[in-house]
Amino acid sequence: MQISIIGAGSWGTALGIMAARQGHEVLLWARRADDAQRIEAERENAHSLPGHRLPQRVRATADFEEVLRNAEMVIYALPSHAARDFARAARPLLAPGMLLVSAAKGIEAETGARVSEIFAEELGDGVRVAALSGPSFAREVVAGHPTAIVAASHSLDDARRVQLALSYENLRIYANDDLTGTEMGGAVKNVIALAAGMVVGLGLGANSVAALITRGLAEMTRLAVAVGARFESMLGLAGVGDLVLTCTSEQSRNRRVGRELGRGRRLEEVLGEMHEVVEGVRTTHAVRLLAARRGVRMPITDAVHAVLYGGYGVRQAVTELMSRPLRDEFD
Repeated sequence: MQISIIGAGSWGTALGIMAARQGHEVLLWARRADDAQRIEAERENAHSLPGHRLPQRVRATADFEEVLRNAEMVIYALPSHAARDFARAARPLLAPGMLLVSAAKGIEAETGARVSEIFAEELGDGVRVAALSGPSFAREVVAGHPTAIVAASHSLDDARRVQLALSYENLRIYANDDLTGTEMGGAVKNVIALAAGMVVGLGLGANSVAALITRGLAEMTRLAVAVGARFESMLGLAGVGDLVLTCTSEQSRNRRVGRELGRGRRLEEVLGEMHEVVEGVRTTHAVRLLAARRGVRMPITDAVHAVLYGGYGVRQAVTELMSRPLRDEFD
């Protein structure tokens, strides 16, 4: 089929490569015309995914109308904060009944809306929406490392359509109908990964990281269930799977930012060195907003928010976390 990918970052480029390997024709949209021309001429996205040649079935373009005109499936691979502007611009161009797949892992900071909710608000019943999430670093996927992720939609048939379209030799995609849980896991784990990086940056060891991941999963699950997700989704690939990967790997942008904050650097300085968006920074505010609306306790998220936006030092935030009143584990 003709698959269009909105966003030529590392993950969008990787998905384009994998879709082409599966035999699809791929249009990869870059925001800047010079980026699209460079990718097309060099047959490589040297900025975001160096060292991986694009198959001939992948073509790069900056023409927004062209990339949506003949698409049979559209994959949104831009940051979550750009989702609303994308949906408004795409509304007159999307074919009726289009399957729009979100590969973003974030929540809108101003409203607390997930990407699928933004698409529903802006596009109405004109499109079907799915999400793609799970433990997946772009470089490892295109290098052929065995990877398992999730395609989710309120319609299991749509989730299975994404599963069949994008699964490949080393990329195994599972389908489920818990769109809420899949998106929540993919977003909230970035906040916990910031915290994990902070712990590492302080020079703390494996005990501390293990405790943080475990308690982070607990609060991630509390919030996800409160907004309508299934409990078991948090035990799957888009939940604990993605959480463990993002909290433990040096490839994780969120963990890397947290680590530098733990070493005493300023957020603005650290973000200025990053080549791609760090979703957890904005999402921390959105998660805290959702938790307040639902009355859900999220102490790790509160601590991360205090460091990012409240002027707290990382060591102060950790000290306050550890000095909270004692509780039963499964209350």
